[in-house]
Amino acid sequence: MEEEAATGTFIGAIGGFLVWVVQNIAMAFYNLGYAITHPGLWLDWSSKEAIMRFVYYGGSVEFFFVCFTFFLVIFIIGFWRNDFLWGVVRVLEALANTVGRFAAWAGLLMVLQQVIIVFMQRIFTRPDISIGFGIPLQFDISWFAEELKLYNAIVVCLCLTYTFVQGGHVRVDLVYSAVSYRTKRVIDMFGSMFFMIPMAVLIWLYSWFFLWRHLIVPNPSASDTLDRLLNKSRALRWNVETIGFSPNGFTAYFLFKILMVVMVGMIFIHAWSFFYRSYLEWKEGPESENKYLDKDVLEQGEEPYDHAEF
Repeated sequence: MEEEAATGTFIGAIGGFLVWVVQNIAMAFYNLGYAITHPGLWLDWSSKEAIMRFVYYGGSVEFFFVCFTFFLVIFIIGFWRNDFLWGVVRVLEALANTVGRFAAWAGLLMVLQQVIIVFMQRIFTRPDISIGFGIPLQFDISWFAEELKLYNAIVVCLCLTYTFVQGGHVRVDLVYSAVSYRTKRVIDMFGSMFFMIPMAVLIWLYSWFFLWRHLIVPNPSASDTLDRLLNKSRALRWNVETIGFSPNGFTAYFLFKILMVVMVGMIFIHAWSFFYRSYLEWKEGPESENKYLDKDVLEQGEEPYDHAEF
């Protein structure tokens, strides 16, 4: 009897969870439509309550199911129209490539700025650097030295999905190379659905509220209800983080938090793209492998030097 009761409780819990998921998917259409038709409730940042609504819904169950439902609708359409789904894949991969290729130039800026810092310190013995005309941008050299971390963060955060599209990430292969082509695509679909998306959602929840705790007070929390945040909005004021690690150091560390949120959002979106591509390659067979994939090609003479000749 106890085993039957436990089994019944388990089945009831699973059923309740599935009903909850279906209800939230159905409500996602209403929530999205309401947000689009009432933008002032969450985009009019002259209202403190609108700011708190934006903070709440950015990390809410409702927002997740709007995104998840959008993902499902695209997949359902693409189930019958492969050309539509390939178009979605090309757009999402183009987004990752474009952002990554542009952000990669931050690496060059980082090197050039470091050279300027060395020249100003060691040759011209200047304590600061002034850039511009009229009213120039002038900060202590330590400010520009700490700003180099921002360039590094830009490369890491904004080039992450670009590197994934280009196949540049290191992968630990236990069984992947030994299985058939379609089994590989199933593994890719499973990985994107049960590893990439949940990981991105989890990090988003932490990074979203971590960002806003460095922008406004009273500090919002992931456990706050909407009503509680609206009550907090009465005392809301902007308190943007401007404290550096050194007395004259870089004073815009909130930009790192913004980059972290953008990075996680791009991972979440690219998990869709990777799932769609894996499904299409599984469905269409080996001839569709890397179809429409925009990979960088090294010209002759640009190959990396990987061995020494004696």
